[in-house]
Amino acid sequence: MGFFKQLFNKKEPTNRPPLGVGGKAASANIPPLGDGGVDGGATAAVRHLEIKSKRLTNHLFTGEYHSAFKGVGMVFKEVKEYSAGDDIRFIDWNVSARMGTTYSKVFEEERELSVYILVDASASNLFGTGNQSKKELITEITAVLAFSAANNNDKAGLMLCTDTVEKYIPPKKGRQHILYMMKVLLSFQPKALKTDLSKALQYLNNNSKHKSIVFILSDFSDKNYEHLLRVASKKHDVIGIQVYDKAETALPTMGMVEMADAETGAVRWLDTNNTATRAAWQEQHLWLMNETKETFKRAGADLLQIATGADYVKVLQQFFIKRG
Repeated sequence: MGFFKQLFNKKEPTNRPPLGVGGKAASANIPPLGDGGVDGGATAAVRHLEIKSKRLTNHLFTGEYHSAFKGVGMVFKEVKEYSAGDDIRFIDWNVSARMGTTYSKVFEEERELSVYILVDASASNLFGTGNQSKKELITEITAVLAFSAANNNDKAGLMLCTDTVEKYIPPKKGRQHILYMMKVLLSFQPKALKTDLSKALQYLNNNSKHKSIVFILSDFSDKNYEHLLRVASKKHDVIGIQVYDKAETALPTMGMVEMADAETGAVRWLDTNNTATRAAWQEQHLWLMNETKETFKRAGADLLQIATGADYVKVLQQFFIKRG
């Protein structure tokens, strides 16, 4: 369901002018992709995304991501001579007896983590009034998260969903896999326009066998997904990233404007100069933001809220540090 469809369907006071259903979706300004495979050389768009993302992950997220998401346990690495301060519980008595001096076991974190990135590819995320659409913001954040996972030797997978799961790439390790994910993400043309996050969560719950890290990137202009979000949160470490456009927080003053719901195609005229209309527009946005926040809180999951054009790197870094 498009964000503004809620406004469109909302019963209005008789003294209030008709409310619009959202700005006409702006096409995402993404460089065109070539036909060559990733193995034969990444396209210019994918390469640009890789360079930018790796710069951010290498210089800004060093250590933060690793600390924020712990491994699944500890595994034996080696033995070393015992030194003052070592935990006596880890003394290897068999090796100590053979060597004639005390040795202790050394363990390291097992980083066999899988990172699932669920991307809402519905038409409402094409909306954007500045230099960046919600889709473009989602794409950049997805790239940063995927390369962060790769840098920490974690597996990364991608799920593209509308009102169904349209594309699923299982988690794997390695740069080539991440590049393939990015090429699919950049070139993806969804078959459907609408949103149904419950389908994506149901697919995740049915197909993920082990505890994983799950990022959900969407504007969350949807409903009836809370139960399945709770189910996912009991098994996985779930983080929602809600994206929104600044025009959704405060309606620009532009007079009479024809507005269209990107997901339903419904069209209405909106008087952007009308005080009551502007207040209702802002009220609806605040309701969605608060409702999403409360939904994630009740489900035991984390939520970040990021506007187009904002410094998403700072938001992610602060989140990683807070969790570390």
